[in-house]
Amino acid sequence: MYEIFLYFCTDMKNKWFILLLFIAVSAVAQNPKREFRGAWIQSVNGQFQGMGRDRMQQVLTSQLNDLQKDGINAIFFQVRCEGDALYPSELEPWSRYLTGQQGTPPNPYWDPLEWMVEQCHARNMELHAWINPYRAKTKGTTALANTHEYFRHPNHFFDYDGLMLFDPGYPENRNYICRVACDIVRRYDVDGIHIDDYFYPYPVAGVAIPDDNSYALYGKGMNRADWRRQNVNMFVQQMCREIREVKPWVKFGVSPFGIYRNQKNDPNGSATNGLQNYDDLYADVLTWVENGWVDYNIPQLYWEIGHTAADYETLINWWSAHAGKRPVYIGQDVMRTVKAPDPQNPSSHQMPRKYMLQRSLPGIFGSCQWYAAAVCENPGNYQTMLRQVYHNTPALQPKMPWIDNRAPGKPRKTAIVWTEDGPILFWTAPKAKTVMDEAVQYVVYRFIKGEKINLDDTSHILCITRETNLPLTYQGGRAPYVYIVTALDHVQNESKGAKKKVKL
Repeated sequence: MYEIFLYFCTDMKNKWFILLLFIAVSAVAQNPKREFRGAWIQSVNGQFQGMGRDRMQQVLTSQLNDLQKDGINAIFFQVRCEGDALYPSELEPWSRYLTGQQGTPPNPYWDPLEWMVEQCHARNMELHAWINPYRAKTKGTTALANTHEYFRHPNHFFDYDGLMLFDPGYPENRNYICRVACDIVRRYDVDGIHIDDYFYPYPVAGVAIPDDNSYALYGKGMNRADWRRQNVNMFVQQMCREIREVKPWVKFGVSPFGIYRNQKNDPNGSATNGLQNYDDLYADVLTWVENGWVDYNIPQLYWEIGHTAADYETLINWWSAHAGKRPVYIGQDVMRTVKAPDPQNPSSHQMPRKYMLQRSLPGIFGSCQWYAAAVCENPGNYQTMLRQVYHNTPALQPKMPWIDNRAPGKPRKTAIVWTEDGPILFWTAPKAKTVMDEAVQYVVYRFIKGEKINLDDTSHILCITRETNLPLTYQGGRAPYVYIVTALDHVQNESKGAKKKVKL
């Protein structure tokens, strides 16, 4: 870390950036070995609409290359914006956010989800398919394809302030949305299914949710608000269960609005004054966490430290205290973070302090950047700070023992093969009795001969790879090294290490 600081002091003219880097380096000792480092790539903003295959692949390739250098290890790619699909589906029409008109396939024909899975895995990133469960039409959509689910069951939908939504009160809608998600899981090698913060609609003053019909059928005299929360609870529980039944290693996670409840409404709530998941969106996030219906929780803490209604520091402490049985990752707003000064150090923006809080509080195991393109623009040197400080060593994913806690066997037959291009370290996958025992990736560590072998020291990780070989740099045959190779399964349980010594 100190060497990084010296480099920038001699090479950078931006005094503000030097100060920012010094603050960050001073606050960071060793980066964690396991940390979720995600980024959202959204489609509903229209950034890909009508772009065409070649240009879209070019844009995404550039972003993924950048994000890989930034240490990002998971991508949330939005593939369902309004009951549609950015992949070929027998259930839902092609998205207008891809082709410009709902139901029209891309030309030239391609499968963006399949391509993104391949590209992310080639860069050793997870790919989580991000779907919006209930939104059936955005305000900008003027026509739905005749294959849209609305035309099969129009009475299962309602309009609200220019939107159209699947009514969460109908069991048929729960079944259908879960069927869509499981179709993705069955057909694609995704690492997760991800849902965002849209459940019942964000409230508009004076506009009631028109769910009288479903309430009359299924409400059974319950309080309307409790009934709505129960509908969403049943959906989340069902989604988790059915994904597990298809592929038990695929993760299911949610990114809720950043406030659960305000303290004025619930003594257990946060000292905030904003819209509430529980009361306004009917999303009882803590119940999902406590019952294990989600594998991770990413509250969208997009506000700045010092925000009058929703202070970031207040909220991150609240979510830490209520993390419960599942890891919390923090949804970070890149642009708001760099535009706001740190109240305790006005010469710096808020990135160093936010990362200090994120990494010092219990129950928090990473973050997700809103949004990927913003990171790549490097505002306020945000991207540079990820590369040089916060993500300057690789990270494995946080453990998820409720999915699987058994490590795979260690790699076999490690060997050095000398080729005309130099030495290559080879190994063989361990044997596996079940799919959950399979090795999917490998971690390669390097130590100087005589150095203590410490696999928790992230500075010794050369790479995390899906390959079973690694080219080595030859240095004249006088530098002795010890290489350790471990295997990772689908949820990144890590095996014991296989050792190989070599003089380079």
